[in-house]
Amino acid sequence: MGSTRRSYTAEYKAQSTSYVIDEGRSIAEVARNIGVHEITLGKWVRMERQERESQPAAAEALDDDERLELIRLRQQAKDDKAKISELQMQVEFAKKVATWFAKDQQ
Repeated sequence: MGSTRRSYTAEYKAQSTSYVIDEGRSIAEVARNIGVHEITLGKWVRMERQERESQPAAAEALDDDERLELIRLRQQAKDDKAKISELQMQVEFAKKVATWFAKDQQ
């Protein structure tokens, strides 16, 4: 009997782990979106984090101004993502209302 185990490319794993590590999404959300089991993606993320930790630190550390700017930009990105999510929900609601009104007028 043949093996049913799927194999994934290194690029696929890197992109998948990037969603979790770099973009701050949950493992469950990303796994659901890409069609991979949560445990599998969790292992990939754990291995990627270990690999990143083992790499030497950047040549230059951030100074105080750069660190504050980074914190501000990360907070702004988080706020922007929340606003986008809220607007997407409003659009979905508007679509449902429009559909309801269209059915009502027939």
